[in-house]
Amino acid sequence: MTQIVAQTLLSGVVQLPSVVAHRGASTDRPEHTIGAYELALKEGADGLECDVRLSRDGQLVCVHDRTLARTSNGRGTVSALTLEELRTFDYGSWHGHGQPAGLLVLDELLELVKGTDVELFVETKHPVRYRNEVERKLAEALRKHGLTSQIVMMSFSPTAVKAFREHAPDIRTVLLLDRLGRYRSGALPSFADYTGPGVHLLRNDPGYVDRARRAGHETYVWTVDSTEDIALCRDLGVRYLATNAPANTRRLLTANLAT
Repeated sequence: MTQIVAQTLLSGVVQLPSVVAHRGASTDRPEHTIGAYELALKEGADGLECDVRLSRDGQLVCVHDRTLARTSNGRGTVSALTLEELRTFDYGSWHGHGQPAGLLVLDELLELVKGTDVELFVETKHPVRYRNEVERKLAEALRKHGLTSQIVMMSFSPTAVKAFREHAPDIRTVLLLDRLGRYRSGALPSFADYTGPGVHLLRNDPGYVDRARRAGHETYVWTVDSTEDIALCRDLGVRYLATNAPANTRRLLTANLAT
């Protein structure tokens, strides 16, 4: 880091990135389990991130993949199974540090953050058989829990972000990007508040963060674990940094600011 950037950070003019626990503290606990999120909170994460899918009977469950094979002892497609069927599987033992763990439903995660100042970033997965029903269900769940200011909705699908904005105009949104393409200038559609590039995009084009900021959009970056990537995000002044290891990322963010 340059001396100028270090002095700016130390003066408090520029805010360090908020640390968002990607699928919980998923380096040390099985992703999308209550234990992963509880550990992230214990480690002082500023935010939590989760992925949601709809079960066959319309329940929002926290699972990243379309199928169950990678993160459970079950088989099949999430959207083809009922909540009762999904609950029969173990979602923890696959992980090197994991104990048996039950399925996490979004309602449980919303209860965990309620009454705290922790932000929850909810990514809806696409493509799915239920199209934008997941966005409608998400908006409904957030209204039921009375949560708005703590929640940020995200998707790689512009159609999904737009659909959610129509259901919940008072909740912030992120348009996730795995390539810059038409958004290289930093501008986003009117329904997206934040830009969400993968960290690989910033390695190739670090000026994107500043272009997006000039266009009125702060940056949420995924998924940032290495020392070099953490330093890059810190130096560029990104707003949110999604990481699998929140405690280590926090330590690296604040280390050696004056060097």
